[in-house]
Order: sequence, then C-alpha cells, then structure tokens
Amino acid sequence: MDASSSLVLVMLTLHSAMTAADLPAAQPSHRRLLLQQDTTNLAALPLPANVHGVPVDAHVPSHGTGSFPAASPSRHGGQNDPSEAAPTTPAAYLSRSMRWLYMVVLPALALLLLAGLACWLLCRKSAVATIGPWKTGLSGQLQKAFATGVPKLQRSELERACEDFSNIVASYPHYTVYKGTLSTGVEIAVVSTMITSSKEWSEHSETCFRRKIDTLSRINHKNFINLLGFCEEEEPFTRMMVLEYAPNGTLHESLHAEDFEHIAWRGRMRIIMGLAYCIQHMHELSPPVVHPDLQSSSILLSEDGAAKIADMSVWHEVISEAKTATNGELDHHQEQVSAGLAGNVHSFGVLLLEIISGKLPFPYPGHERSLVSSALECIANDDRSIASLLDPTLCDHIHREDELAVIGEVIRACIQSDPRNRPSMREVAARLREAIGISPVAATPRLSPLWWAELEVLSTAEGS
Repeated sequence: MDASSSLVLVMLTLHSAMTAADLPAAQPSHRRLLLQQDTTNLAALPLPANVHGVPVDAHVPSHGTGSFPAASPSRHGGQNDPSEAAPTTPAAYLSRSMRWLYMVVLPALALLLLAGLACWLLCRKSAVATIGPWKTGLSGQLQKAFATGVPKLQRSELERACEDFSNIVASYPHYTVYKGTLSTGVEIAVVSTMITSSKEWSEHSETCFRRKIDTLSRINHKNFINLLGFCEEEEPFTRMMVLEYAPNGTLHESLHAEDFEHIAWRGRMRIIMGLAYCIQHMHELSPPVVHPDLQSSSILLSEDGAAKIADMSVWHEVISEAKTATNGELDHHQEQVSAGLAGNVHSFGVLLLEIISGKLPFPYPGHERSLVSSALECIANDDRSIASLLDPTLCDHIHREDELAVIGEVIRACIQSDPRNRPSMREVAARLREAIGISPVAATPRLSPLWWAELEVLSTAEGS
C-alpha cells in the first residue's frame, strides 16, 4: 500500500465512523422525555382494546421524526422476555454506537495512520536511495549542501565523468587538471595531485589539503572558480578537488598568446571590475582570504569573457617541507595577514598594467626593465602618461580618456613601495566603478552553471 492509498482509506474510514455516530438522535434525553409523555397521553385515551384486530400495545406511533418500538410489557408489571433483553432505547443505542466507535473504529484509524506513515517514510527513503550518479536532485538538497559543507565524492563517479581520467586539460609538475561532464552537460574541472602513494602524502600534506578545502568553500563568489566537492581515497590513493570549469583559457593566454583572440577595451574593463569585486569580497570575509599567487595565469575566463579567479596553490604546498610555527610567528599572524592583503593590492595594480598594456609584467628577453619600472617612470615624468603603455592592438578600439586616467591613478596607488600607503580593495573597487561604470552583476558571467553543478555533485554524494 503506498502513501496515497493509505490516506484515501483513512479518509473513507473516518467518514463511515462519523456517519454511524450521527445515526442516533442529536438529543437523546429530549426524545426519551417526549416518548414517555406520548405514552402517558395515549394510555389516558379511551381507546378500544382492539382496533381492526391490532392490539394497542403492538405499536405506538411517535410524534418525532421516526418511529420507536412501544414499551415492553414489563413496564405494566409483566415479565421480561429473554429475547428482548437488549436495550432498545435511543440512549442505549447511542451508548452501544459510541462503544463500537471507541473499541473498533479509533484503533483501526490509528493502525491505518501508522501504516500510512510507515509507507510514506519507506517511499521517501527509497526515493533518496535511488538518486543515481550525476542525476539532478530538486528536493532541497542544495540547501543541505550549504548546511553540511562541501560534499565528499567517490573516485568512481569522477572517473566516469572524466572518461576514465583520459580527458586531460592541463598537466603540471604537481597536479593534473581533467575535464568532466555531468548528465545535464555542465562541465567541471577535476584537479588531482600527482602523488600516487599514501607513503608520499605526509601529515603536513593532509593538513594543507583540508585547510584549502575549508578556505575555498568559504569564498563562494561568481568571479571565483568555486569548489564543488572533493575526493579522498586510500586505494588507489586519491586526493582531488572538483571545481567549476572555465572554457576560455587563462587571461595570460588571451593577452599574450598569438593564437588567442585579443580582448577589446570594454572586455578588459569588465575583467578588471570582476577581479576588483572578487578580491574585495575575499578580503572582507571573516577571517580574510588572501590569494597566494595573484597573476594573469591564475585567472580564467568564462564562456562570455568574465574573469574567474582560481587558486591552485595547494598542490605545491602539499609537497613543501612542513614548517612548525613558533610562538613569535603566531603572535605576528595578524601582521602576516595584513601584509598578504597589501600584497594582493600590489598584485592587482600589476594586473591592471598587464591588462591595459598587453605586456608581460616581468623582464623577458629583449626587455631590460619590468613593466612596473616602466609604469613608475611614466608616473614620475609629467610629460608622459600611462597612455604611452597602452596595448597597440587597442588603437582601433574606442576607449575613454577619463577611464584610462583613473586606471593610471589606481595603478600608482596600488604599486607603492610602502604597503601601508596602499589603498584597500574596497577603495580601489569604488574608484574604478565610479569611472568605468560596470556593476558587480555586469561583471559576473551571464550564464553560470554553478547552481546545476552543485545540485548534481551533491546528488552524487547523497546517492553514494
């Protein structure tokens, strides 16, 4: 019996019980008094002993809505007939009906309700258990993900999504990036350590891995490559992170690779604002999150060209030698965080230079000075402006002089040698938005599959 059938049966039984309870008169005491009064009045009338051959005591009509049997002969001094021992008055009938209701109907209703509840619980449990791998769930599981943290996934499910880990996007000395596809077509990135044995994975490595999971799970910004899940298994040894996938490569490739289409001025302004809003969000978390390696190679681009900051530093940290913090270092933790925040502001100023100039930020063959040195020289000389560093490919694109002037001011403030004189990212984002006019919503990807990806990854964790 399923839950719906049980509910229907309960309603029908309850209706029958209420109908049976309504059969006796609504006011039995009043009808008993009326019956006695009618019988007394009839006895006082000079009726013949036999009318048309029917004894008077055979049937006494009632003035009520129905007919009741006449009083038994015992009321006139006769003996009771054993066959008529059962009570026939309305009160007795009502008492018997209520007794039947309490002894039969109510226990039956309780049993049916319990059966219906059991069926409902079994059906619900079965529905959760049959959520298959990479199937979308829509029963409030996304809210559960936010309440319980990042879901832990099985290697077999990730292997299936990544075509037996044959779909390699990039390979680095410390980690490999695989591309996976969910059942709805949403693409994910699965990042795995190159370490293949638990003997090479130290306690320090595990601490770094878990700390990074906790940090990434707190960011949750649309201009960030967000963490969707993780995998840790011992046989075979596995440490993986499941992230959003950005299909248009890195900002570094778009700015410097010849086979990539270069970005127009307005597109670069959108990238700048997306970076500013995301870094501001990270710095204003509690505790703040500092990006350890903020450069163009760690910034990916979405399908519509929006910036998505990635953090892959953990895969280098897990193989680094563990360092035991001294009491003095712990005492200066807040100073280290402040220095990291100021360092991000400096890195953002360098990114601004790289984005508007299209040049590599550090010295490379054929160039003796870094991009920062060239910018500082332009700022120091009144006869030269930041426009002299503008990307030549932007000559044919319309750009506003006031936007470029504000960007120059922000660059000068961000790359100051004294970290204490650098502005906060809130100040930087506000100044840039005032000039460029791109809101946080306009700077984020227009078609973000994050919601569906979270649903499917969570469904996999629930069904495992």
